[in-house]
Amino acid sequence: MTNKLLIMVAAAALLVACGKEATPVEEPIVEEPIVDLATEAQRIAKSSILIDTHVDVPFRLARTPEDVSRATESGDFDYPRALRGGLNAPFMSIYTGADLEAQGLSRKAADTLIDLVEDIVAGAPEKLAIALTPDDVRAQFDAGIMSLPLGMENGSPIDGDLANLQHFYDRGIRYVTPAHSLSNHISDSSYDTNRPWGGLSQFGREVMVEMNRLGIMIDVSHVSDDAFWQIMELSETPVIASHSSARHFTPGFERNMSDDMIVALAENGGVIQINFGSTFVNQVSRDYGDALMAAGREYLAAHPELSEEFIYRSFGEIYEKEHGPMPFAAIDDVLDHFDHVVKLTSVDNVGIGSDFDGVGDTLPIGLKDVSQYPNLVEGLLKRGYSEEDIRKILGENLLRVWEAVEAYAANKPSST
Repeated sequence: MTNKLLIMVAAAALLVACGKEATPVEEPIVEEPIVDLATEAQRIAKSSILIDTHVDVPFRLARTPEDVSRATESGDFDYPRALRGGLNAPFMSIYTGADLEAQGLSRKAADTLIDLVEDIVAGAPEKLAIALTPDDVRAQFDAGIMSLPLGMENGSPIDGDLANLQHFYDRGIRYVTPAHSLSNHISDSSYDTNRPWGGLSQFGREVMVEMNRLGIMIDVSHVSDDAFWQIMELSETPVIASHSSARHFTPGFERNMSDDMIVALAENGGVIQINFGSTFVNQVSRDYGDALMAAGREYLAAHPELSEEFIYRSFGEIYEKEHGPMPFAAIDDVLDHFDHVVKLTSVDNVGIGSDFDGVGDTLPIGLKDVSQYPNLVEGLLKRGYSEEDIRKILGENLLRVWEAVEAYAANKPSST
């Protein structure tokens, strides 16, 4: 025993003998390590299966061809940026404009876009692969290959024939949005005041049943409220909203989902995939967007040679010159939608449906392209979400629904 220690023991003994207790030696304070949330967000994003159910790359490339397997100067998506953001399973939106149905061109347009995605994959097979099943997504993730599953935005290419639904399933389509900006032969649209069916047409009801039978997820984004409730009654499988947000924050905007609809979707086992567009998540941005749309329709009336699509893809630049730029939402606005859905339902019923390459220059600050998903993850961490919950939001919730739809189809007797 050292002299110093002997002195300390003797002093303690003397204090006890005098009726005094020795003062305990304080334990050293061990500080918790400071967690760098930005670094942690990068780690989670890049080690998770990150599914975005709505990326409009095919339509963008049909207008302006680029090699998205390499860095591009335009658009919200390319392979290098997706890698930086952790994105590994973006659903390629096979979008057909609402005006094509009357021209009988919808099916051809959809097939052309699927061909385009197949060409992208064929040009970079070491980087990209089409995914037909959740197992494909998991296997491709493990192999370090980015999955490109396919979703059809607008059911017009079905063209009144259920055999076409089988055709598109065989080509890789794994969800279908019944309508888009106009009511069609399947469903009324939330954007259209002309609603001939009061929801779904009779053929539309048959389409929903056939989608269940084939194993195609039903996507309720874009349909009218009446069509939504009819789909919920008809579907035997969980349903998704591939790129919608909460109407709570944009009252009167039917394209988003009401609280009752979100709850019903969750009770059905489904998920709402939050749209990032500023006009979907912030009322000030929504007001700007409503005024733009009203002006766009007036512009179309004066230019009948233009299609409905012109409003959504090109008119914004014209409007901005006179009225100034869109007042962008902030990333916290987007996060509020995730919180709202979780409070209404659970963390099992929400995911990501950004609408990258589909909402033009209306994306929020901090979520401008596919490299910035870690900003969303960091925001979720700051709001107290666990890593397990974040992984559900990033992809596991959608995979669960997809697996349930597959399982139902596997056990459903053929209609033939």
